[in-house]
Amino acid sequence: MDEIPARNGEAAPQKGTVTQRAIEQIKALIGEGRLEPGERLPTERDLAARLGISRSSMREAIRALTVMGVLEARHGSGIYVTQLEAGDLLETFGVVADLSRGPRLAELLEVRRILESTATALAAARITPEQLAEVEKHLTAMNATDDPEEILAHDLAFHREITAAAGNDSMAAILEGLSSRTFRARVWRAYQEEGAFTRTRREHAAIHRALVAHDPEAARAAAAAHVGEVEQWLRGQAASPPARSTGDERPA
Repeated sequence: MDEIPARNGEAAPQKGTVTQRAIEQIKALIGEGRLEPGERLPTERDLAARLGISRSSMREAIRALTVMGVLEARHGSGIYVTQLEAGDLLETFGVVADLSRGPRLAELLEVRRILESTATALAAARITPEQLAEVEKHLTAMNATDDPEEILAHDLAFHREITAAAGNDSMAAILEGLSSRTFRARVWRAYQEEGAFTRTRREHAAIHRALVAHDPEAARAAAAAHVGEVEQWLRGQAASPPARSTGDERPA
């Protein structure tokens, strides 16, 4: 590993706690290429001395960056920079979706509508025959059952295949967080009305037709309508107490 020069001549960030400044300094080392993905960090003592930070603050910074997926501890070997894959770095994004309620939940659906419609448009232009076959497999499975749990499982897989076909790992990682089973089940458990599954199947079929036609704009519109309908309903319900579950979850 290349020697990491001390930063005594550089102005340290002034915002936040000492631990937060330590986090920013380690991130800067990675961003500047002085620590590369997969590279082992200097010892806690050496790194603290070089950056002019106490060992306790350095320890807390390393712990926080490990939780974020930036660093990883290898037993008996030390602390390493991860490969910095989007899925690892954005994994904690799903926690926000799982814990949000009320207006924040509607905001997250708005984000999902924007990103998923874009991802579906990209997929329409890029999807391979093999990927399209997987999407169709899950669509067929959804249409073959009335069991809410099975529909929800295939719905998740349907959208996951489409997002993968878009070819953008960062977007896929964010949508994975927004599309966790816990998040969807909470939303659709509250959204219960006659004919929910019929509309869900119709909306999924429209997305599939656009993918088959390799029509990005039709795919974008179909995906936006699919998520947008529930988003608008949820905004109207934000001030109301959550509906009791009858087991009829409407996937999206």
